[in-house]
Amino acid sequence: MLDSCRSPDVDLGDALDVFLCHRLRLERIAARIVRDAGTAEDVLQEAWVRWQRTDRARITNPAAFLTTTTRNLAINVVQSAARRHEATTAAVPEARPRLGTPPDPFDRAADVEDAITVLMERVTSTELAAYVLRRGLDYPYRDVARILRTSVSGARQLVRRAQVHLACEPVRDVDTVERDRLVRAFLAATRTGERADLERLLAQRARRVRRRRATIRPVAPTARVPERWRRPVVATPV
Repeated sequence: MLDSCRSPDVDLGDALDVFLCHRLRLERIAARIVRDAGTAEDVLQEAWVRWQRTDRARITNPAAFLTTTTRNLAINVVQSAARRHEATTAAVPEARPRLGTPPDPFDRAADVEDAITVLMERVTSTELAAYVLRRGLDYPYRDVARILRTSVSGARQLVRRAQVHLACEPVRDVDTVERDRLVRAFLAATRTGERADLERLLAQRARRVRRRRATIRPVAPTARVPERWRRPVVATPV
């Protein structure tokens, strides 16, 4: 039965078809292991990213590959008790304190700075805000939606898009002053537990970008658009 879902895997379009063919079964596997719908969806998104990035021409049984990948990711989530995926994409450092010897604060600051830099190079300000709140601070999607003034489904989509974009090459320069503000706000939030300033900063950056987009004039058909702006985007499965 699973074999009937297999598709010639020649590009990302076919990869998406194959993944969607098995998605419901993979979702049940993840949910059965992690016992949380939101976390199971995170596992599925990570499985999709790995499926995109693997050498699919060498995969003879996509169903078995996706099943094994999803199961292993879900087990890792349960074992780590941190609900963090193990993607090669850059993730924001965990906000929760660890037991044992406290980490060197300078090492911690460097980790956060590196993570914020990678995010700013690859994702939009709104995606960055959603990703930091959800993956960096474990905010429920309803709180992410409230802070960013969007719907819960909109917040989920922002996190999905950020995860996909993190696997791409850098597309923008980083404003180091703005980055340092974000780093200081994130570190202060994790050290003191007072997150209002960070929430305000993230929301302001997201709203500023939305206002700027609203004033941008359409590009004339004859205008030359840089090649990197015309890079095709493959939507993640919902």
